[in-house]
Amino acid sequence: MEKRKVIMRYSLLLVTVVMLLGCGETDRADMLIKNGKIIDGTGSESYLADVAIRGDSILDIGTSLSEKYSYDNEINADGFIVSPGFIDPHTHALSDLLSDDKHSNLNYLTQGVTTVFVGNDGDGPYRINRYAEDLTDSIGTNCAFLIGHGTVREAVMGMKNESPTQGELNQMKALVKLGMEEGAFGLSSGLFYAPGSFSTTEEVIALAEEVAKFGGIYDTHLRDESTYSIGLLKAVEEAIRIGEEANVAVNLAHIKALGVDVWGMSDEIIEMVEDANDRGIRTTADQYPWSASGTHLENALLNKWVMADGEEAYMNRLNDPALAKQIRSEIKENLRKRGGAESILITADSKDESLIGSNLQEIADSTNEYPVDVAFDIIRNGGCRIASFNMNQSDIENFMVQPWVMTSSDGTNGHPRKYASFPQKYQKYVVERELLTTEKFVHRSTGLTAQSMGISKRGTLKVGNKADIIMWKPDGFKSKADFQNPTRYSEGIHYLIINGEIVIQDESYNKKLAGQVLLKQSKNIE
Repeated sequence: MEKRKVIMRYSLLLVTVVMLLGCGETDRADMLIKNGKIIDGTGSESYLADVAIRGDSILDIGTSLSEKYSYDNEINADGFIVSPGFIDPHTHALSDLLSDDKHSNLNYLTQGVTTVFVGNDGDGPYRINRYAEDLTDSIGTNCAFLIGHGTVREAVMGMKNESPTQGELNQMKALVKLGMEEGAFGLSSGLFYAPGSFSTTEEVIALAEEVAKFGGIYDTHLRDESTYSIGLLKAVEEAIRIGEEANVAVNLAHIKALGVDVWGMSDEIIEMVEDANDRGIRTTADQYPWSASGTHLENALLNKWVMADGEEAYMNRLNDPALAKQIRSEIKENLRKRGGAESILITADSKDESLIGSNLQEIADSTNEYPVDVAFDIIRNGGCRIASFNMNQSDIENFMVQPWVMTSSDGTNGHPRKYASFPQKYQKYVVERELLTTEKFVHRSTGLTAQSMGISKRGTLKVGNKADIIMWKPDGFKSKADFQNPTRYSEGIHYLIINGEIVIQDESYNKKLAGQVLLKQSKNIE
């Protein structure tokens, strides 16, 4: 009898242990999002489901998960769209992320953006590790890096307007390789800007070949988006050629037809991109939903020879009376291309702050000067940031509906795109114009971006993926920023989760810095 009691006690103990193990970690979640309308980022139709999160990852997606898991935190998502956090493939957010007061990247968080790319337009660093160390545990969004062709070229050659020697090219290739080894996702170029504008196609191909060895992407601000140099169509052709000869995926940054000379060329560009994809040259584009681009006045109106050879040479040319007539003539022509003086709005970074909020024509009228002279004087006084209203609506919409075009912001100071691009696209082109379905909008802001830029385990709601998730109501997600008030935060993101941590709750930011530096996990496949 005593022996039977002992056996029964051990049997009960064994059953208890098995039950504890069975109801333990495998059946426990940290957070449960219940009853949400899931738009998973793949482009598929929405459906109702729960999402279970454990740690920094998605544990499960399905119905009645509250019966399957125990959990500490519950979010009732009834009436909300539950989608992946948006991924912005083109920002200029690095300086903000490195700052003491803007590192939360709140202007992106309130747009629903959980991951930003930095280093676009040829301006990214090649020593990724140094930045990763500075940013670890101190940023509000995830951050991924592109190596800047302009940065690499200037490090080796300065601002020379000439082709590199073989030795200089080898040095540049070594820097690109270093950046890829340290986790960059690819190479960005700004071939419209100095010093990138001084490079040949062959130089860029040679550097893009280094990126291809690591499975990276070539992201390019085209050499010409208008008729400044080789023309828009030739510039697209050049980008595709670089992708083909370097055997690298290509992304056309902030795709547009800039200025009156090229309006209506979107059909031809779309045909070129689709032909490239048919030939196996993976080609995508990103686009912000505004008719005005943003840049510096000098970049918009000066031809690039003026900027060669460094700051001192640049200023000497601006102040050389013998060159003034030529420079003014070129400014006048570039103003025409962009739609005239009234299309150039001063937005930020002007030494004369009274000019901010006025266009060049208004300033000229108030001072009884010619717009060309006004522009030249501002440039010689240090320049400024502008919004350049240079696109037409038909081209914007033609590009937007293409299945290979992602959402981006190209966020810069003084332009509402830095604070409002994603809700602006949703409100104007999904809700008002019905150009895209909500599912397509989400896909082109999440899954397509992750796939195109090479980010793994993000961009779609999938078991095992990182828990970067937003919850928003379809009638409340709105942009508030405009060209008169470009720094207003967007509204309508009720919950935002990054790497499994709640960062926005009930539309309020809780000051958590849950972002991570994302490094491309790739090896040299040469």
